Amino acid sequence: MRALTYHGAHDVRVDTVPDPEIVNPRDAILEITSTAICGSDLHLYDGVIPGLMGGDILGHEFMGRVVETGPGSTLKKGQRVVVPFTISCGQCFHCLKQQFSACDNSNPAEKQDLTEPLFGHALSGLFGFSHLAGGYPGGQAEYVRVPYSDVGPIVIPEGMEDDEVLFLSDILPTGWMAAENAEIEPGDTVAVWGAGPVGLFAVQSARIMGAERVIAIDHHPRRLELARQMGAEVIDYSRTHVLEALREMTGGIGPDAVIDAVGMESHGFAPDSILDSAKQTVGLGADAPHALRMAIMACRKGGRVSMPGVYGGFADKFPLGALMQKGLQLRTGQTHVQKYTHDLLRRIQEGQIDTTFLISHRLSLEDAPTGYRNFKDKQDEWTKVVLKPGMAAAA
Repeated sequence: MRALTYHGAHDVRVDTVPDPEIVNPRDAILEITSTAICGSDLHLYDGVIPGLMGGDILGHEFMGRVVETGPGSTLKKGQRVVVPFTISCGQCFHCLKQQFSACDNSNPAEKQDLTEPLFGHALSGLFGFSHLAGGYPGGQAEYVRVPYSDVGPIVIPEGMEDDEVLFLSDILPTGWMAAENAEIEPGDTVAVWGAGPVGLFAVQSARIMGAERVIAIDHHPRRLELARQMGAEVIDYSRTHVLEALREMTGGIGPDAVIDAVGMESHGFAPDSILDSAKQTVGLGADAPHALRMAIMACRKGGRVSMPGVYGGFADKFPLGALMQKGLQLRTGQTHVQKYTHDLLRRIQEGQIDTTFLISHRLSLEDAPTGYRNFKDKQDEWTKVVLKPGMAAAA
């Protein structure tokens, strides 16, 4: 089969690789119909998350058609399913608490030694996201093996298009959980750093949950316009002092809740963000937490900080004093996708949530390297890239 493979920072290629096979009774094999490039994929593309090997298959946002099942799978051949990016057994301590992204059993034992020294515990398995998370082949391919297929995949009703439901795999439930972690109450003012895919879904989710005001912070005009169309007020951080603007907009109090939807590669114009980027470039630091620092400083006393943005290591100049002295709550984590998919599918069917507005480009699988390059370098125009393995490559 054809699949997008990693060969180093900024070097991804579409190669011919062996077809996946059933390994365990609960496995299923999917023929991929749609798969997307995620902002988290760019952390891998930029080489700031370790644990990838040459030839690893990327991609953790995907859906497709079931073509083969193991005897323990509950899926049937021919069904269309969306697959959560978190691989979860459904039976361990954490899965039984619906903490699916903390699964104890989905990261193979031989991989767990890679993460225990760094994080204190082994990570759960993730598709296409380095050997730190199990080394599972991802879904930017013609076919993929889905472990624990009786737990994760959600069957899509007939008549629904891929574009309507694809983002149930990651970014929609991630934006929803980000808003849930912010513990939004009616009348709240919520500030969201980053108007990328997760940030925009966090804006939409916060509005549904009853936030009176949502303020989106970014510097890409089109992304800010998308946030504005969803009812958000916007701040262009390249033109405005964000902390001063938020104080003025909230009468000096600050937002009730803040959401960092940027993560480890955030940028800004303060000296600390420049130093973060420099250390990241030469390998002296894993994370550039400028957006998180700013969010903590902006949040009102007694407020809530939600952090869906991905971080992988250690951060300098973390404002721990502000977090403690202001009495802030911080909640974060990889998304417990399986906890949210059925409710979010219902909301899509009822028209409460729109997902298709985000897609700017649809490409063939063969054109995936172009999609990665432009998603990184042209973020204003390339808001979301969907790859279609069945589509012909560009001439």
